[in-house]
Amino acid sequence: MTKFYITTAIPYVNGLPHVGHSLEYFQADTISNYHRLKGDKTLLLSGADENALKNVQAAEKEDIPVQEFLDRNSKIWHDIYKFLEIQLDIFQRGSDQKKHWPGVQKLWKLCKKNGDIYKKSYEGLYCVGCESFITPAELVNSLCPIHQKKPELIKEENYFFRLSKYQDQLIKLIKSNEFKITPENKKQEALSFIESGLKDFSVSRSNKRAKGVGVPVPGDSDQKIYVWFDALAIYMTGIGFGWNEEKWKIWWPADLHIIGKDINRFHAVYWPAMLLSAKLPLPKQILIHGFVNLKGEKISKSLGNTVSPEDVVKQYGLEPLRYFMLSQIPIDTDGDFTNERFKEIYNADLANGLGNSVARLAKLIETHKPIYEDEEIKDFSPYVHATFVNFRFSEALSTIWTHIRNLDKRLNEWEPWNKTNIQKAAEWTELIHGIRQIAYDLQPFLPKTAEKILKQFSGSIKFTPALFPRL
Repeated sequence: MTKFYITTAIPYVNGLPHVGHSLEYFQADTISNYHRLKGDKTLLLSGADENALKNVQAAEKEDIPVQEFLDRNSKIWHDIYKFLEIQLDIFQRGSDQKKHWPGVQKLWKLCKKNGDIYKKSYEGLYCVGCESFITPAELVNSLCPIHQKKPELIKEENYFFRLSKYQDQLIKLIKSNEFKITPENKKQEALSFIESGLKDFSVSRSNKRAKGVGVPVPGDSDQKIYVWFDALAIYMTGIGFGWNEEKWKIWWPADLHIIGKDINRFHAVYWPAMLLSAKLPLPKQILIHGFVNLKGEKISKSLGNTVSPEDVVKQYGLEPLRYFMLSQIPIDTDGDFTNERFKEIYNADLANGLGNSVARLAKLIETHKPIYEDEEIKDFSPYVHATFVNFRFSEALSTIWTHIRNLDKRLNEWEPWNKTNIQKAAEWTELIHGIRQIAYDLQPFLPKTAEKILKQFSGSIKFTPALFPRL
């Protein structure tokens, strides 16, 4: 048995989850399902980024204590995993002073011991939405291109991390795939940023600007550790770093981080540099997905165009949403979500495609009681295994749906119900084996649907109500 440790991004809890977040959670759960089905010892972690300035501002806007705000919103983010039926093993909060703060401070001390943290005065443009300083060249019409807001001019004395020191080492690690970034276009984006010249970045904030929230800088009570230095450490503190070293050593390094493209820089550049400085193992791979757009515009809390995943699931069902996200949003580009497109895909692929094929075959078997060999499916098709190397979920599902169409085509061409029992046996065996293989291959992607089909086509096969009623 091998271990597989996978993480999602750690979201800010200043707002509520929207349907775009479900893409990453379904991707993570699909990968986790695959490894569990293979027999790997698998762990999925997420958490709450609670020490961000934007969280403080959101609490102030509601006129409630910050910790009360964090407790309420972090529970909402934790519960969305349960609602979406994601098998989440650990949810690590940034405000946890017992299981998070010690690890963050330990990471800080290791980097400082190596001479990579120093103090200086600094003035720059700070985007609260990004929780990051940005340069004038990155602005579009004087606004942050992601959050469409004007950054604040900040001047204060902070601690800085010597990011520039690790430029050549990062280039070598990424180009060699020792530190692997997928897909290729996101890898090239990270390399382009590094090759343009890395600059040291701020890793603390004054207590005044942090408003007292955050992990204290060791040995300096006037400073809090910068949110990205703090939040990235959740990937390690959640599995014991700083409080249970034995557990941490079992699971670290992470086998896969899954993140959105807007935080590529922090995970593909800052995070590995921090770990190199601390002389800790790097995660093996980062998977970077695009945005889910609503009519061409990014779904975003800051832009106010969110769609609730609860609303979509209550109206159409959980696995239809799961199917749409995995099949319609390519891993290397953005994708669009609209109710019209959702209904189109649901009816074409689920109701008329998979659902109709399953119902049709089951009804024929129940009616004609054919002779066939009861073959057990023991493994995924080769293309499914390949999917979990390059994570091209949409291509894998497209292939599965090709097999579904081919199964229908074989039924129409063979007309097995018109032939003798001897002739029927081989053909029925192939048909039943085909639908079972399709269901087996669907397990990581649509676990409940796959389970229903596998149960229906084992033992006494009977017709059951449609898997997906037409909308």
